[in-house]
Amino acid sequence: MPNPWEIYDALIDDLPDDARVTAIHRGPQWTRAFNDHGGCGAAYTIDARSRPALSADAPVEGRPLRDAASLVKSWNLAEASVGLAVINSWYSRQEIAVANGFEPTGDGVGWREVFDPYNDRFAGGRIGVIGHFPFARGALTRAAEVLILERDPRPGDYPDTACEYLLADCDAVLISSSSLTMPRLIELAAGGGAHTVLVGPSTPMHPLFLDLGVDTITGWVADDGLEPGILDALPGIGPGHRMHLHRAPA
Repeated sequence: MPNPWEIYDALIDDLPDDARVTAIHRGPQWTRAFNDHGGCGAAYTIDARSRPALSADAPVEGRPLRDAASLVKSWNLAEASVGLAVINSWYSRQEIAVANGFEPTGDGVGWREVFDPYNDRFAGGRIGVIGHFPFARGALTRAAEVLILERDPRPGDYPDTACEYLLADCDAVLISSSSLTMPRLIELAAGGGAHTVLVGPSTPMHPLFLDLGVDTITGWVADDGLEPGILDALPGIGPGHRMHLHRAPA
């Protein structure tokens, strides 16, 4: 596993030089970014301002995509959400996702359905789920054990600090891409031999994660023509669909 910063640097380096951010929408659950190439990207809103913002005196709108994307490395976590959304505004364009090898999951496929294939594949096994997906246990009924690990644990969850101890013994691990420690979680899960899946709208639709040991990358692609003004009427992340990329067979 490379230095975690190298992963984000690689995502930023692949962004075009001529693209700029046109709008940022910080919602209570999702942060969204738009660019002048027609892209919209989402990232889970982490409303924590633990360090001074790198861009406190400079608006994000109008900045080059690469410059704004570097905010993903900020230790002001609210700002890091903006940086990840900016990154995703490029990779969540359908034409870019397709060029990177991603395929649609099918009409009407939601995040619960993304879990369904693993119910049969790992029946009787131990499945770790990073992030409190409320439907996870109901979607994975054939697993012998479903371990939900969450930074803000609910009843029945493990705290996320347990990842260091529990993931190595899992047969499959589904990782919310909004996790602050995603590179480390990939290392723990894939290094332990688990089938490793990235899940959620925060996922950068980039194949580099396959080289890090991820088996399936699942993310969100915005519908064409989605404009910032429509967001005021949307309770979720906005119209779009899911796409995935599997590791090629050896």
